[in-house]
Amino acid sequence: MNALVGTKVAITSSRPQTTRRAIRGIVHRPDAQLVVVDTPGLHKPRTLLGERLDSLVRSTLTEVDVIGFCVPADQPVGPGDKYIARELAGVKKTPVVAIVTKTDLAAPAQVAEQLLAVGRLGEFADIVPCSAESGFQVGLVGDLLISHLPEGMPLYPEGDLTDEPEQVLVGELIREAALEGVRDELPHSIAVVVDEMAPREGRDDLVDVYAHLFVERSSQKGIIIGHKGARLREVGAAARRQIEALLGTKVFLDLRVSVLKDWQRDPKQLRRLGFYD
Repeated sequence: MNALVGTKVAITSSRPQTTRRAIRGIVHRPDAQLVVVDTPGLHKPRTLLGERLDSLVRSTLTEVDVIGFCVPADQPVGPGDKYIARELAGVKKTPVVAIVTKTDLAAPAQVAEQLLAVGRLGEFADIVPCSAESGFQVGLVGDLLISHLPEGMPLYPEGDLTDEPEQVLVGELIREAALEGVRDELPHSIAVVVDEMAPREGRDDLVDVYAHLFVERSSQKGIIIGHKGARLREVGAAARRQIEALLGTKVFLDLRVSVLKDWQRDPKQLRRLGFYD
């Protein structure tokens, strides 16, 4: 989605299942407007949060005109890919474009083999290889998706790249920075809430951002903070650079870490963190 839009509107991570909301990226072309909806991945949920994310995905699938099913070129087709393919087969009357991504990480023969493997997963309107990193065939992916759209008026004004509020984007950039280098079990336990974000009084070149990182256990809090706060400072520095690029101004970033015990399974805490029924 970021490659199609031409700028970063969704966080990226090497960790699976880190997308937690449906984020819209808007692609403006002379012949079309393409609204790309990046959703969490369909999976077999193990927590209440997982159930709500799956519900979000399923409701989104009923609202779109075409579905892009992404499978990386550098990894064998696995049980998760097969599960998603079976689920998408049940979405009737909506074309599915299979997109083999990350071709820059695979040899041509591996890409060809992956295209055949993906073709065996189901009936797709199109199958296309691409690389968001190198830009290979990103335009073609856009062309194929647009070819399945109905004619109509633009949904967003020229220049809009997403409809996500800046405060939500800032929270996601902080979470992205916190995800780097953490242990396997920790990514899903991290949630971020921006408590306050506003220009500093008397300064038009500085925005103050106060945010909370929530984890589920005290041991996880120690991992996020690090020895004498070293890791939290690294997270803050990385996040601040991204937020300054987003807002186009200097940023003072204040990060606090708190424990919300088992928040992924607690309906009250999920609502507090913005994950509703």
